[in-house]
This record gives sequence, structure tokens and C-alpha cells, in this order.
Amino acid sequence: MKIGDRIRVKQSVIVYHHPQHKGEAFDIKGLEGEIVAIIHEWQGRPVSANLPIQVKFDKKFKAHFRENEVELVE
Repeated sequence: MKIGDRIRVKQSVIVYHHPQHKGEAFDIKGLEGEIVAIIHEWQGRPVSANLPIQVKFDKKFKAHFRENEVELVE
């Protein structure tokens, strides 16, 4: 996976920061978005982020994922 790839959330992932469901549990399984960052370093130092893949779904909603939670969309 690389920045700019289209992905789909393939596992059940519960978030509480979805703009239309603020403060409520919301499952984003099946949503599609675009990878905007893959976190490998912070301030020039290598890091091992727990959720390294940052995905933008729309202009108000981004989330971080593990590689096994998303799949590429053809």
C-alpha cells in the first residue's frame, strides 16, 4: 500500500469521532477512502506506530488503521 491508494475497511472498526455520529459508537466497516499518510517516522526519528495507515474518507473524517483492517480497492 502507498499514499494515494483507494482502500476499503474490511474489518469491523468502531470509531467515536465520525462527524455524523459524534460521541456515539459507529462501525465504519465497508467505507472507502484514500490513504493520505503511512507513519514510519516522527520528527525524523523512526517509530513503530500501532495504527500507521491514515485514511481520509471525506473532508471532515480521517482515521488510522492497521494493515490487516483495510484492503485495496481496484
